[in-house]
Amino acid sequence: MGLFDRLKRGLQKTSKVLNTDVRDLFRSGEILNDEHLAQFERRLIETDMGVTAAMAIVEELRTKHRGRTVVLDEIWTTVREKLQMLLEGDEGVSWNIEDPLSPLNRAESGPTVILVAGVNGVGKTTSIAKLANLLTQSGKKVVLAAGDTFRAAAVEQLTMWSQRIGCQIVTRPSGTDPASVAYSGCEAALESNADFLIIDTAGRLQTQKNLMLELEKIYRVIAKKIPGGPHENLLVLDATTGQNGIVQAEQFTSVINSTGLVLAKLDGTAKGGVVVAIRQKMGIPVKYIGVGEQIDDLQLFDPKTFAQALVSE
Repeated sequence: MGLFDRLKRGLQKTSKVLNTDVRDLFRSGEILNDEHLAQFERRLIETDMGVTAAMAIVEELRTKHRGRTVVLDEIWTTVREKLQMLLEGDEGVSWNIEDPLSPLNRAESGPTVILVAGVNGVGKTTSIAKLANLLTQSGKKVVLAAGDTFRAAAVEQLTMWSQRIGCQIVTRPSGTDPASVAYSGCEAALESNADFLIIDTAGRLQTQKNLMLELEKIYRVIAKKIPGGPHENLLVLDATTGQNGIVQAEQFTSVINSTGLVLAKLDGTAKGGVVVAIRQKMGIPVKYIGVGEQIDDLQLFDPKTFAQALVSE
């Protein structure tokens, strides 16, 4: 199955709302009126994309099509184009889809440090493994640092993945200060002349202030050991969490200044519209999405492809 097909499969719950149910609202040959638009706005909100984005899409439809005979192809084109614009943001962020590493900020010299955060259960450890595999398959030398020292299972899982991928991993006994693991990871990356260092962190709840302060400490340790680091602060979100993902994004960004999002578990059970809501609310670009459970199921997020898969005919 190709990447586009896997993306469509991952968005099938949202696509059903937009492509199946909505056909009851827009019928070819009818005149598009305010009642149709109001109903469509409610359906858009059901996809978790948020009121602001839903209103923006409907306003685009109103401007271009209200009072005219419905032509479904033209309706869907307008929706796709507006979705793409919303996902790209005011700065028009888009990546080189031919280069899966294009979304990543890079160090001018030495290893690029990627700090990965997220609450328990979002798929953070698996997403790290998928990213490490993507980097390795692109010919990069990768070091992992298992900073989630409060969960032995997390360290074991990441160690297993590192062996499968064929990259170095830095681990410490359970209960070790995570900041010291980050420091050791920086040392290992420098000594081995690695291209990338990916640091896992404990899956902390955003409401636990002491754990958030610990995350700040890790951030400071990295910056001191490798100037300019971390170069990427990726926040992993579970696509099934819906609007709660926005709360997570806000809280974590206040601590680590998130530079990008990884949306995990986009497996067909999630409402993919939450990507649009987070982009609108936070202004943080989605860089990668997980569209399955296999090691190669991490996909570069491309707003155009996402919009096409979400609103397919």
